[in-house]
Amino acid sequence: MVTIILGLIGLSLVVIVHEFGHFLIARTVGVDVEAFSVGWGPALLTHKGKKTEWRLGVLPIGGYCKLKGEDGFRAAIEQKLDFIPADKGSFYAAHPLKRIAIALAGPLFNMIFAVLVFTFVVAIGTTIRTAPNRIVLSSETGTTMQAGSPNPADMAGLQTGDILQSIDGRTIHDYSDLQEIIASNPGKALSVQVLRNGSIQNLVVTPRLDANTGAGVIGVYPWIDPLVSSVKEQSPAAIADLRPGDKILSANGKPIRNTIDLMNSFKATNGPIELTLERNGQNLSTTIIAKSLEETGIAFVSITRTDKASSLPDAIAKGAKESMSTFALTIKSIGLLFRGVNIFKAVSGPARITYLIGTAASEQIKVEGLAGLVPVLSFLAFLSVGLAIMNLLPLPVLDGGLILVFFIELARRRPLSAKTLYRYQFIGAAFVLVLFVVATMSDIFFFTGR
Repeated sequence: MVTIILGLIGLSLVVIVHEFGHFLIARTVGVDVEAFSVGWGPALLTHKGKKTEWRLGVLPIGGYCKLKGEDGFRAAIEQKLDFIPADKGSFYAAHPLKRIAIALAGPLFNMIFAVLVFTFVVAIGTTIRTAPNRIVLSSETGTTMQAGSPNPADMAGLQTGDILQSIDGRTIHDYSDLQEIIASNPGKALSVQVLRNGSIQNLVVTPRLDANTGAGVIGVYPWIDPLVSSVKEQSPAAIADLRPGDKILSANGKPIRNTIDLMNSFKATNGPIELTLERNGQNLSTTIIAKSLEETGIAFVSITRTDKASSLPDAIAKGAKESMSTFALTIKSIGLLFRGVNIFKAVSGPARITYLIGTAASEQIKVEGLAGLVPVLSFLAFLSVGLAIMNLLPLPVLDGGLILVFFIELARRRPLSAKTLYRYQFIGAAFVLVLFVVATMSDIFFFTGR
């Protein structure tokens, strides 16, 4: 229940920010707002203001801003009029430039919200837990991304144990840097500088598009030393008397270089595994019973990095830069939808987004208290940028579609007919219905594990 509540709050927040943008600019340019609702459906609570009725809807998902006369084209069709009624203070009575400003305000406020959130995050600092920039080829676990074809890392000549120092001229500090660049560049040939056995190697790797996520992948895992950081109480590792600081040297007599070697040992063994450990300079043996490395209850030592701005101006600059980077990356991700991506897995609907926000928030709060909300805020900023871009698409019903119509009206120097607008909006409604079905099916597949 806590997960659902936190998820709904997060999702609703970015939608309400968007709608408040429409509300504020509409009032500024003289267009009346008949209602502003937090949530959808029948109103649980209402308050009648001077010009606007404030509502709290029964369905706690997002909200809406109802402008006076915004659906005037429907009234024109019903009354068989060629023109849209334009009463004083109504949406279609305003100059096209004012209507464009109102439509732009929602996405603009989402971008402003993202900048503010990213600024806040880098101002207080965010801690990233990751692994070193050393890799293990996933092919060593028998995993390939495409049947009958080697992984991009193997094709590029990368080897297990390589330390990736830079990609396309960008310094790689840790595995999270590597993931970010690889994921955002599917199909692009990337120059990679590798440290191998004390010497520098220059290679070229081309990430392959993962159709299920829309991200680029090359087929590598992080090299994590088998050094125990913590052991979960009453877990198989605790029963086997593993302790923080232990280093796993071998499993069933086979040397263990990293956690991938250990994972492979569990995969290859049906019974108990005998481990050789190094503890306080001494070697000792123990036996652990678990079906997989994940079941052991062992957490391994990771590296942490804190990103924090040096000053408020620096935080604002970094917040704006991160927002623009997210904007560009989201545009690129939309383009990938037309390159063979499985939209039923890559596209998330409101149910999955609510779940992901709520799960991230509840888990982080359990571990770190309120400080755990920092990564959740970053996720909301990403979501806000995505909502801005989606609404700017030049499609009927969306803000971008309205902006396109009003620019056409400016160019023609006369409004479009009511019938034209009605048909345009009807096409948009059909598109949104299709998108809703796809997103719903995607959520169903996600929750059923398909």
